[in-house]
Amino acid sequence: MRAYHFVETQWGLEDLRHRRLKIATLKQLNDPFEFYGANLSDPKLRRAFRSMKEQMALNRGMLCFSRNWKNPVQWSHYAEKHRGLCLGFDIPDEHLGIVNYSAKRFAIDAQKLLNPCDLDPKTATALLFTKYAHWRYENEVRVFAELNDVDPNSGLYFAEFSDKLKLTEVIVGPQSELAERDLMGALGELRDGVDVFKARLAFGSFNVVRQRDRKLWWPD
Repeated sequence: MRAYHFVETQWGLEDLRHRRLKIATLKQLNDPFEFYGANLSDPKLRRAFRSMKEQMALNRGMLCFSRNWKNPVQWSHYAEKHRGLCLGFDIPDEHLGIVNYSAKRFAIDAQKLLNPCDLDPKTATALLFTKYAHWRYENEVRVFAELNDVDPNSGLYFAEFSDKLKLTEVIVGPQSELAERDLMGALGELRDGVDVFKARLAFGSFNVVRQRDRKLWWPD
């Protein structure tokens, strides 16, 4: 599947230079209801759930993507108000989980959370991939990743570019002033295998689209 990651220019260039993406830890996520898709009105269920989530956060993180790069709200929220970048990756379908959006929280048996090994696949998937309906614009897919080697300089965790995280597109935001030499310098030897282009605001819809007129963004 082709999946898209929105990012500010500074960090996008760092990602390209180092051939890696930052793994978000479970405590860094911007949705306070993340993994809280279940109805937790029962105090015992809340305690069991918190315990499970805390254990998971010790060694697992996430890479978050969208299935669409054309939504202007995505560019506004995650790509520096249309001044950032969107990185497209080819990722094997079996490594991606598709987020389900729901207006209501689902019921779950507390006993299942007391022993996570007893969770059936359907319940486990619902816990990991359910978000509130108003996040639907993100059209999110996600990859869970192990937190193995922490970067000694930043204290962060990263996933290296690979055949399972293959960079295929770099889309420059409509309001970006990024110079071609800076982007191509960050890409280095990857540039020949990556589709690089500038985006613009569509003329007849509320979409972000490809700028076909090259002289309007990187004049020769």
